[in-house]
Amino acid sequence: MRRGIAATALVASLALAATACGGSDSGDEAGGPVTITWWDTSNATNEAPTYQALVKEFEAAHKDIKVNYVNVPFDQAQNKFDTAAGSKGAPDVLRSEVGWTPAFAKKGFFAPLDGTEALAEQDKFQPSLIQQATYEGKTYGVPFTTDTLALVYNKALYEKAGVEAPKTWEDLKKAAATIKDKTGVDGYWGSTQAYYAQSFLYGEGTDTVDADAKKITVTSPEAKKAYGTWRGLFSGKGLHKADTTADAYAHIQEAFVSGKVASIVQGPWEITNFYKGSAFKDKNNLGIATVPAGSTSKAGAPTGGHNLSVYAGSDKAHQEASLKFVKFMTSAKAQETIALKNSTLPTREDAYTAKVKADPGIAGYQGVLSSAQPRPALPEYSSLWAPLDDELIEIAGGKESLDKGLGDAETAIAKLVPDFSK
Repeated sequence: MRRGIAATALVASLALAATACGGSDSGDEAGGPVTITWWDTSNATNEAPTYQALVKEFEAAHKDIKVNYVNVPFDQAQNKFDTAAGSKGAPDVLRSEVGWTPAFAKKGFFAPLDGTEALAEQDKFQPSLIQQATYEGKTYGVPFTTDTLALVYNKALYEKAGVEAPKTWEDLKKAAATIKDKTGVDGYWGSTQAYYAQSFLYGEGTDTVDADAKKITVTSPEAKKAYGTWRGLFSGKGLHKADTTADAYAHIQEAFVSGKVASIVQGPWEITNFYKGSAFKDKNNLGIATVPAGSTSKAGAPTGGHNLSVYAGSDKAHQEASLKFVKFMTSAKAQETIALKNSTLPTREDAYTAKVKADPGIAGYQGVLSSAQPRPALPEYSSLWAPLDDELIEIAGGKESLDKGLGDAETAIAKLVPDFSK
């Protein structure tokens, strides 16, 4: 393992390279190719083969660079990189979830990419995605994949019931009851996870915190209304009760792809798995609509996805090689390939080619991207969902009141953002 202590700028990283880092422990031979390490956090079975094939294409086109591909489980990658970047062994390039980017940038683990060849085609990327890779005026990642949540529905069941995709959560309740009456299956099954409840907050014009005002808003009247609506979708005709088991995600997904529930809220990372289900052997049976709106009549869903970021502690040669690699992997051609193979959403407009848009799943999610809301550039933001995950499952399961659960979440969030007021 090579190169060590995190630096906040290339100058600092060069200093490190002369001491603990550098090529001496990189495995590179003098005059030979530079070997960079990439930590990919994608699904090792469904997505990774596409990236590994692209790595080979990159190496064939860049004889002076080798890529040490490492697939790191997504749920372990954040902590692993945090540890590695703070000591030794950090990779040169990380597939960084968008919420991790400001946090690692704040720690000085990522190199700013403004003005580098990695961002030479910045104008091709969706501006909101560039914004989401920015921290304190500098860009620390190139958008690699993007996603958001949508209401996905079984068109055949909706048509049999004579209902259309609902525009509001209230419409969804009515549609679910009709679907139950007409088809015998539940119309909707909601998630207890905080990420999936985020749309309810946006529908009431609020968020977990007001980052600009440095205020925790999770117990505001608007937030309570939002979570009240969310809780109300776990009981009633055609509404599946809350699943509070550890396997809830798999249970909801399986019910949807097998036609046992007519609609759920889900992201495009499941497109490939949707198509594997009996209900969607005909891909065109998959309906995709913007998440329903709340009382403000505005619908919103969180923007997710991943950036490719370069480790600030790598030496100059490895950073330069990393920039070429990031540019290649985020090119229009690579983005098209990834979309066609993995059914993920490109981050640049010129990658939405006719071939890509022929996939009804990608085309459907592209249509709802306009309702996606970037997260604030708050390094702690992604961590705020953990306290809510703990409380929402208790609320949904009837073990805790809404007021107590949100109050406890507020107390826990206050510890994560101690300079925020309540």
